[in-house]
Amino acid sequence: MDTPEKPVVESLIPGPYHGVHVAPLQKGHEKIRWLPPAQRSDRVRVRRHTCECKATIYELCHSGGLMFIRRTVRGPDGAHVHESDRLVTARMEVLWLRLLLGEAR
Repeated sequence: MDTPEKPVVESLIPGPYHGVHVAPLQKGHEKIRWLPPAQRSDRVRVRRHTCECKATIYELCHSGGLMFIRRTVRGPDGAHVHESDRLVTARMEVLWLRLLLGEAR
């Protein structure tokens, strides 16, 4: 008995795909307070992230009913991870957008 061939699933994302890039830093930008990573909950869900092609990656994370931004800076001496303060969703989504626009860093 012949097994039917599986259909080929084409990606909706054209290759090669790069994620969202952070805009250049704007004059008078808001300074985000970066803290050492906190193990405040057992699960963290990454909701959005910036492109992996840059040395610095940002992730919008959700955990324990709050959101925060995780920043990973990759360099020759390894990766350094920091996290922003945890905020309610409405406030953190505004900060995430400002980070992407170069208005916060």
